Amino acid sequence: MRRYFAKKISVYLFTFWVAVTIDWGIPRILPGNPLLAFLSKFELQPDAARYMQQYFEKAFGFNQPLWKQYLYYWDGIFHWNLGTSMFYYPTPVTTVIGQHVFYTMGLLVPAIVLAYFVGNRLGALAARRRVLDNSILPGSYVISGTPYQWFALLLAFFVGAVWHLLPESNAFFYGTSPVWTWTFIGNFMEHWILPFLSLFFIMLGGWAIGMRNLIIYELESDYAHWLQMLGSPARLVRRYAYRNAVLPQLTGLALALGTFVAGQIVTEVVFNYPGVGLLFYNAITNSDIFLMQGVFLLVIMGVLIANFLIDIVYVLVDPRTRVSMMGAEA
Repeated sequence: MRRYFAKKISVYLFTFWVAVTIDWGIPRILPGNPLLAFLSKFELQPDAARYMQQYFEKAFGFNQPLWKQYLYYWDGIFHWNLGTSMFYYPTPVTTVIGQHVFYTMGLLVPAIVLAYFVGNRLGALAARRRVLDNSILPGSYVISGTPYQWFALLLAFFVGAVWHLLPESNAFFYGTSPVWTWTFIGNFMEHWILPFLSLFFIMLGGWAIGMRNLIIYELESDYAHWLQMLGSPARLVRRYAYRNAVLPQLTGLALALGTFVAGQIVTEVVFNYPGVGLLFYNAITNSDIFLMQGVFLLVIMGVLIANFLIDIVYVLVDPRTRVSMMGAEA
């Protein structure tokens, strides 16, 4: 097992280096000059613009050779110093992301986890009962095929703008300070419901379809037919089928949770929800390469950590993984 995890860790470290290198390089090969885009907000005179350009080139490190900028970036990662945001200047990138990641966590983690459990249960029910399958499966296809932005716009327009049942934008009322009081929590939950529903229902259909198809595949496998020939109860056969079918779903859950730190850009833009997705959109539209790098770095770390954790879970819950490890050891 030590050899197995040592090999896994070495692969993840190499992947992390490659991904971080791409994260550093892509913003620097994009067309345009991010520093000039940053200075254009100030409406400076030509002489002042040249002086400010020289000052910020030094402040942001653009006057250094690319290899030095690359080494400084890695040094900043080890010290958790991702530079200064250009759009939110002079706030550090880590501070900006920290101010927005709470909203993304509070929105996406409940939506992903609840959709996972409810969708798997619905898919399992549909796989064993034809009456439910005839209703759940078509409904799941419709839900999963609905674009996020279209469903979010429908909720915002009808529930928020037309019927005035719930607020359709922001995470709390404008002018309200985020403090831990019951009034603010109630205010926050009112603004949270519509973005949550727009994500939950779309994700629900995909999980239900996946579990339904996986269980049907498992019930048609050799071990399921063998158990039936031995006279095993149908409930026992379905239990084994569910345990095997849930393994690919666990991988999907890990990937979904690993990428949640990037936020849900379309949903957060539609509802003007101040999460990491909206933050990333602002970073792109304002050529804030340091903020883009910071968000990408969170995604890289989240995906790699989630995959490593799912490798550990597979060893614990899947005997086939342990058998393959012993075979490789031999």
